[in-house]
Amino acid sequence: MNPHDAAKRPGAHLVAEEFGVESPWALSNNRPLRDPTDVVGRMVAEAARDVDELHGEVTRAARSAIGLLEPVGRGELSGTRVSYALLRTAVPQIGRLVALQDAAHERLTHSISAYRNLLSESDAAQPSKASVHGRNKEQDDDWAISGDCQLGALEAVEAGGLRFHQSGVYGYIYLSDGRGQRPNPEVRPETVQRLVTDGLLDQDTSEGLYRPGQLLSLTPQGEAALREARTATPRISAALSRSNTATISRAAADPSVAPATSSATKPSRSR
Repeated sequence: MNPHDAAKRPGAHLVAEEFGVESPWALSNNRPLRDPTDVVGRMVAEAARDVDELHGEVTRAARSAIGLLEPVGRGELSGTRVSYALLRTAVPQIGRLVALQDAAHERLTHSISAYRNLLSESDAAQPSKASVHGRNKEQDDDWAISGDCQLGALEAVEAGGLRFHQSGVYGYIYLSDGRGQRPNPEVRPETVQRLVTDGLLDQDTSEGLYRPGQLLSLTPQGEAALREARTATPRISAALSRSNTATISRAAADPSVAPATSSATKPSRSR
């Protein structure tokens, strides 16, 4: 149950509805200093406080203006000029306060959205925080080395300078080449993780993940896999070529094995 009355503390009420906390300041409690969730959590709490304070000021100003109008509503015209003079001051003041409250509410909704996104990113990045050496081999991650992914990663490491990084703030993983840029052609971090797990790559864990990043190198098993991958394509091409040659030879020796030609595609004889 929400502990805050939306008519009295709309800012705190909204935060409680979104995150289930009694105090908006709880969003930054027990967070590391300068951690994004600490910074944005404070933004949420400060915006909620501003909304609540301005809401109180708007309410008090509105009640004061209503008090000035009550005698007029009862037909008591004495002192009308004084009331009118006071209203000319009160009405713009209420408008200014309402505008400030709207701006504070907009800041609150934006900061709530940013905090929610941080939580989602943290949850999504959580699996990548585990050491790549401890990955479960039973996990179905064959997609990471499908197609030319494995060959491309091995060649990128062979070229030198490929480093494995992990963001110290958000926890996501990425790679950089010898120039400190993202590798081109692209190499997936998940592919590198899988190759480290499979023993094809070595990751220098003596260096920092954030800076300068952990240098990757080929293991003897990785060098053998790279040679095998490079020769696989020519072997397949040669095998296909031999297969086509054998088919053509058999067709020449025995026309019955030649593929049938549709009458629609047979060249017509000139008459």
